[in-house]
Amino acid sequence: MKKILHTPINSADLEGISVGDIVYLTGHIVTCRDVAHRRVVALGQELPYSLAGKAIFHAGPIVEPKPSGYNMVAIGPTTSMRMERFEAEFIAATGVKVVVGKGGMGAKTAVACREFKALHCVFPGGCAVLGATAVEAIEGVEWLDLGMPEAFWIMRVKELGPLIVSIDPQGNNLFETNKALYAERKEMVLSQIAGQVAYIK
Repeated sequence: MKKILHTPINSADLEGISVGDIVYLTGHIVTCRDVAHRRVVALGQELPYSLAGKAIFHAGPIVEPKPSGYNMVAIGPTTSMRMERFEAEFIAATGVKVVVGKGGMGAKTAVACREFKALHCVFPGGCAVLGATAVEAIEGVEWLDLGMPEAFWIMRVKELGPLIVSIDPQGNNLFETNKALYAERKEMVLSQIAGQVAYIK
């Protein structure tokens, strides 16, 4: 059955979700990258929009101005690890429940997801046009002084996804678990290959 999260999201909505699960998001999500994180965490600036129970997207979208508002042209994920030094404090300060980006995140974010019952999810790279099709409307923009990629684009989306859960509310981290698993398998595979090519001098 297709799992769709609807904002505003509370902790109970995330019960039963585990790493590796695929979810979709309907409701409100806001783009938020390096500089916006720095403003909130390092500079202590107040957010211009409440993120409590909502989602953020590590993304630098391409947005087309229109006579009345904006049109989302493409929205693909930015590497989430760029935000690792800020994310735990950001989650604590804002009450955001879903963080979406590319690739995994580290131990600090995993601890924050466990403590504040939040998710980190991966949106597939190279699917920026697909992402844009899920955007029903751009409802506003803040911090446009940062430029289009870094601004705080407030969007209403319908079934944005697929989103692969990489950190769940228990703090399990799919990428770190897989790294350990692959490292363990690597030695076995290398020994097998070495035996098959031992004749090469």
